[in-house]
Amino acid sequence: MKRLFLVLLSSVLITGCMELAKEPTAEKKNTSVNTEFDVVILNGRVIDPETNFDAVRNVGILDGKIALITEEGISGKETVDASGKVVSPGFIDIHAHGQNIGDYRMQAMQGVTTMLELESGVLPIKAWYDSQAQKNLPLNYGAASGWTYARIATFSDTEPQATVGYFQDAQKDMDWKMNISTFEQQKEIMAMVEQGLNEGGLGIGINAGYAPGYGQKEYYALAKMAAKHDVATFTHVRYASNMEPKSSYEAVKELISNAALTGAHMHICHINSTSLKDIESIIALVDDALAQNIDITVGAYPWGAASTVVGAAMFSGEGWRERMGSSANNFQLGTERMTEEQLNDYQKNSPGTFIVWHFLDESNPDDLALLDKSVLHPNILIESDEMFWMFMDSEGHIENYDGNAWPLPEEAFSHPRSNGTFAKILRTYVRERKLLTMQEALKKMTLMPAQTLEDFVPQMKMKGRLQVGMDADIVVFDPETIADVGTYEKPNRPAVGVTTLLVNGVFVVKNNELITDSAPGQPIRRTVN
Repeated sequence: MKRLFLVLLSSVLITGCMELAKEPTAEKKNTSVNTEFDVVILNGRVIDPETNFDAVRNVGILDGKIALITEEGISGKETVDASGKVVSPGFIDIHAHGQNIGDYRMQAMQGVTTMLELESGVLPIKAWYDSQAQKNLPLNYGAASGWTYARIATFSDTEPQATVGYFQDAQKDMDWKMNISTFEQQKEIMAMVEQGLNEGGLGIGINAGYAPGYGQKEYYALAKMAAKHDVATFTHVRYASNMEPKSSYEAVKELISNAALTGAHMHICHINSTSLKDIESIIALVDDALAQNIDITVGAYPWGAASTVVGAAMFSGEGWRERMGSSANNFQLGTERMTEEQLNDYQKNSPGTFIVWHFLDESNPDDLALLDKSVLHPNILIESDEMFWMFMDSEGHIENYDGNAWPLPEEAFSHPRSNGTFAKILRTYVRERKLLTMQEALKKMTLMPAQTLEDFVPQMKMKGRLQVGMDADIVVFDPETIADVGTYEKPNRPAVGVTTLLVNGVFVVKNNELITDSAPGQPIRRTVN
């Protein structure tokens, strides 16, 4: 793959010339150690994943940019003492679904500075960006053009709405999930998706697992459209099954084939969960594709449970339990496992209800080893698949929380990946199990997500790095205490260990506390045609 080859080549060259990376200088001649900066971060372990820089330095921030990195003393209007802390680019989450202010705040507490809805995407794109701009968001935001939204709109003869409720309400209908589109329907679907791209969408979100009956021609047409617009697709692959036919292996092979045929950059979302227990053969398939420079990228999250709607297509059809190795006990509603009676009831009467679905047991060494294969792979980045924060009303209905309270209401729940994915990588894989170095982990959470997008989203060239001239999206955390503390049973507990978070040079977390009126988030968006 061209992108990965260039990244690896640049790492080799930079490693051989570390003298150049060790003493970053001011971007402008009039910026020096005598400048009064807006913010200075002093005495922290500064890590830049692109240059492999790792040393104690002082960082000066001016006008939302990193203006100086130096050993010399500097001063500013605001000072952060980062002694004993890591100073890193803010984490970039390219797979996040909850788009209300509470969702962003929970992500901020674990060091995320940019939060993008790319797998599912939305439509219409313009309406979504206009709505997000009114929410006073603390983090940078953006979305892809959503294929499933176009499919729902086409089959239901409605106008798409850029809300999760529109997607949830459609779960009761099977035609958009399982029917092959006619020529006219496919034309209408493609027109909506392309309009989303023309309105600045960040590629094409293809939630194929929720509409697996789409046929071959439609997916191929989406890949061709991505190549035409020089953007990526972000796919939740068609099948989730350990068994053939209609296996996870077949679904990933389909994606790789379309990337090879069209030349499109195609991203495989959460390969850990869609692979179920067949990760070894699927990783081998990915490695073969990368060895042939097929333009794919891959993401994963470090959890043995997924979150989805209870009426998802993968939980239907003859033999779905055997294909997925699942029973009702694998489903969790709120904080409790479901019974068979509950599962049948919710699938029939409330199919749009979000649940947690357990597919691996992390306490089982064999299952954990399968999860590790995706998380530790050097070419797989970390994405959270963050979900909405929800609550259950008095009648047992699940509602998405869109309020402004902080902390979130006590009864709010979600998948713990929604507020702990990046903190969990640093806690378990770096500190406790020592399977990743700090530099390796940060690269997966900062640089690699930025590089996945930067060829067609120029803003991302300024993110994911801690270098002079880059955007001041910066997290300062204690490597000895950063941790995910939410659990499946008690998820509503923000991560700990992030002492400072800056987004575009503005404090969002300060002295371990969220600043609730801070709203420096900016739209990440392609040029609007």
